[in-house]
Amino acid sequence: MLELNVKKSGGDYSTITEAINAVPYEEEAVIHIGEGTFREKIFCEKKNITFIGEGTDRTVIEYDNGAFDDMEDGSKRGTFRSYTAFFGGKKCKVKDMTISNTAGPGEIRGQAIAVYADAELCSFENVKMLGCQDTLFCAPLPFTERQKNGFFGPRVYTPRIKTKQHYKNCQIYGDVDFIFGGADAVFDDCYIQCNNRYKNEQKAKDLTNESKDDSSSKDNIENKRRINGYITAASGLKEDLGFVFRNCTITGEAGCEKASVFLGRPWREEARTVFLNCRMGNSIAPERFSGWGATHKEEPGTFYGEYKSIDLADSSFADLSHKNPWVKEIDESLFNELNSRAEAVVSATDLK
Repeated sequence: MLELNVKKSGGDYSTITEAINAVPYEEEAVIHIGEGTFREKIFCEKKNITFIGEGTDRTVIEYDNGAFDDMEDGSKRGTFRSYTAFFGGKKCKVKDMTISNTAGPGEIRGQAIAVYADAELCSFENVKMLGCQDTLFCAPLPFTERQKNGFFGPRVYTPRIKTKQHYKNCQIYGDVDFIFGGADAVFDDCYIQCNNRYKNEQKAKDLTNESKDDSSSKDNIENKRRINGYITAASGLKEDLGFVFRNCTITGEAGCEKASVFLGRPWREEARTVFLNCRMGNSIAPERFSGWGATHKEEPGTFYGEYKSIDLADSSFADLSHKNPWVKEIDESLFNELNSRAEAVVSATDLK
């Protein structure tokens, strides 16, 4: 197995990209990334590779591409070319670092992916992911796009391959649909925080009165309340596991208004997302999950639910009495089934 060191000075390589390019596709490799901020847009599609940093406060990878960026041919960059780090191939493990897309607010720069997780088996441990709209994309893409060239990027013409992904002790920050995609993904003991998109009153006014065709702004008008964001936007199929959050903390940034954050909305009609034994801040909306395009839109094809969510304020069980009717209150039997399926994903992605 190859072991390479990337350091600002004195390493085998001074950039992560150089180290990735040095690894033959079939060779298993570990790339150790030293202390510092590496301003790189990285693309890795090697067969079996591990990236290990020196900690979330010491090793940082950042870039600032956004979907609204103008390309040389006059087109827009689009969501799926905005990533800071693309991880493909067969197996990929990432540990002990921060990966950030610094493009900023989605209403200004568009969707801006920090991590594009596309390896067939992905494992992330102690990784902080920072962004605004679309921070973490858990591939694959849906089968069909809704807008022409909406999927343009590394996987637009490739077959959709189901991925298995595990996130352990990670921190994920964003606002609109910031954990999205069609993977079977398990999130264990993670801290997940929605940004406060209304940090000043002028921005609040601008967002609430947006005229562009954006379902988040439609919700703002429909409900006469400010909506800070949506944690998830899953797109898997009904036979999939989808997104499973276990023992996670789900909250809003300081200043987020009460009831202004939804646990998710379906990017496609058969989306699946559940929260099991998670701690929830008071910024979580009483409807829990939103429909796509309107808070109370019926979404009967989805599988959304919670099991023993805890209110962070007083450690009582969260009040689900105002949830949308298609959101499930998961019982013990279903919890055990989902937990067993989640453990199978964790086992498959154990890349030690």
